[in-house]
Amino acid sequence: GRRVRSAADRRARARGLSNAARLIAGPPRVGSGRRDEAGPLDVRPGKLIKPFDFEATRTELFEKFKRPVTDFELLAHALYPKVYEDYIKHTTTYGDVSVLDTLTFFYGLNIGETVQVEIETGKTLIIKLVQVSTPNEDGIRLVSYEMNGVPREIEIKDVNVKSATTSRPKVDRSNPKQVGASMPGSVLKVLVEPGSRIHRGEQLLVTEAMKMETTIQAAQDGEIKAIHIKEGDTIQSDDLLIEFV
Repeated sequence: GRRVRSAADRRARARGLSNAARLIAGPPRVGSGRRDEAGPLDVRPGKLIKPFDFEATRTELFEKFKRPVTDFELLAHALYPKVYEDYIKHTTTYGDVSVLDTLTFFYGLNIGETVQVEIETGKTLIIKLVQVSTPNEDGIRLVSYEMNGVPREIEIKDVNVKSATTSRPKVDRSNPKQVGASMPGSVLKVLVEPGSRIHRGEQLLVTEAMKMETTIQAAQDGEIKAIHIKEGDTIQSDDLLIEFV
């Protein structure tokens, strides 16, 4: 026989038809001020976007990353600012890894394996992995390799190894309020303290590396916010040492 719809069925059907009508009509009209008013856009979508000052942004990025910014990079930042800044930080740390083949990028090399890397037209590096040492107490491995037949070594932090020493935060080179270590060594003297008012050129601390002392000076006027090291500490490259307010 004929199905008799309940009141709940009729309400559900009415809601479904209403939703379908909204989908057919399109999104709410921009600028109408009413959420329930539907209708197509009557202007070019790009006209609704706020003006973007490309040259001011180019200057801002130049000051932040301390290097020229191409038109391609400027457009990338305009579309995806956070993704672009993450990309810059990654390339600053690791270089242009796009020259690596997929397997090498994801899985690395096996001992004795050789890979050819074309870093630019007509310039190819032949890299052979020779040996990887066991990690030391700091989780550092010594990687021995050959590049175009010349033996080389580099120290790499193994993030999968639990270090016996405290790992320090790393400096953000794009942040002028942070002071980082330029090379591994130790802290001989700390010449400031939190709250100190500092002038540009004033000495902040003294470090020692390979029996040579280095005095780190302030690159700006300001107030010391935090000190992340103390005298006698061992430091690694890019360790965060001091922060300004």
